[in-house]
Amino acid sequence: MALLLSRIAMIHIFPILFLTFSDNYGFLRGINSLGINYGQVGNNLPQPENVLDLLISLKLTKARIYDTNPQILTAFSNSNVELIVTIENQMLAVLMDPQQALQWVSTHIKPYFPATRITGIAVGNEVFTDDDTTLLAYLVPAVVNIHSALAQLGLDRYIQVSTPNSLAVLAESFPPSAGTFKTEVSGVMSQFLHFLSNTKSPFWINAYPYFAYKDKPDDIPLDYVLFKPNSGMVDPYTKLHYDNMLYAQVDAVIFAIARMGFNGIEVRVSETGWPSKGDSDEVGATIENAAAYNKNILRRQLNSEGTPLRPNMRLEVYLFALFNEDLKPGPTSERNYGLFQPDCSMAYNVGLSALSSPSTPSASISLTSSATKDTNTESLAYWMFVYLLTFQVFIRRAY
Repeated sequence: MALLLSRIAMIHIFPILFLTFSDNYGFLRGINSLGINYGQVGNNLPQPENVLDLLISLKLTKARIYDTNPQILTAFSNSNVELIVTIENQMLAVLMDPQQALQWVSTHIKPYFPATRITGIAVGNEVFTDDDTTLLAYLVPAVVNIHSALAQLGLDRYIQVSTPNSLAVLAESFPPSAGTFKTEVSGVMSQFLHFLSNTKSPFWINAYPYFAYKDKPDDIPLDYVLFKPNSGMVDPYTKLHYDNMLYAQVDAVIFAIARMGFNGIEVRVSETGWPSKGDSDEVGATIENAAAYNKNILRRQLNSEGTPLRPNMRLEVYLFALFNEDLKPGPTSERNYGLFQPDCSMAYNVGLSALSSPSTPSASISLTSSATKDTNTESLAYWMFVYLLTFQVFIRRAY
């Protein structure tokens, strides 16, 4: 009986182990730059032309905005900055109509492309976990219709379509190999993942280790969430070692996707950041912690790191946010995620200025990764695959 249970357990994670092996040997990809989220919920923010100058001076070539502001799309034309634009949640019901989707793309995308390098459309934001549960029924039809409209206009080869998701979409995230989506969203999630798989589009996740630390500061080591040297944790099932929470969160999403029967979908971090100021009950919201978190992400990006599960696929990360935004509602932290003040002065130094100095070699500000795999994990994954293949004819995994 013990042997049978062991075999059943291993069959349950068989697709995951095979995913590990195939990702390690099947992919070697990279991106050009760290991305930045450019929010506009403020009454004192610089003009888009000045924002573009700031990004160029920092050699940042990827940005995401939360609408299709024509001033920004026009200002960013003929630059090398790639833009992800966003369709607001309240538009999803309208985009259930394919003709409305075509009209939206014709009005908000086509006039600006290709002069403005629009590379992605975020259809809604955190729809799966939105308080308005009616939005979920609109999401996949809206996503499909926007992609079809792009195809009709010959733009689908250049612009990807997806939707950013809150980490709260997961029912389980620890250890990473336990990653599972909430049952109440599994039906729509399966349809959405099918779309991503067919169109080779990324799964976007908004991941904030800060929230986990704020809620349980006595249980979670600060160094672990800030990418500082620490002993980390080892996933008891995969034996992968994690020295930071962000990578563990991303791999939990990859496992959750695999449990739905989909392999090979790239997971990208559409938002992550740390507030430099907070209310009295917002533990850890300090300038020192914000600087450490974002600086260490920058260093790892320069080192082209992947997660322990996908070490050879550089993790694409968009920091939140470019500016402190004084009109954002909620606790004090919400208005203090910016790397810069509205006057374009630094809120704190994360080392981005090093990117703008041609005399500064990236090696001088890079950080050797300690997010490593066990030396025998590659071989183990392969032999586990061979072993489990023998038994899958007898025991079928239930999704």
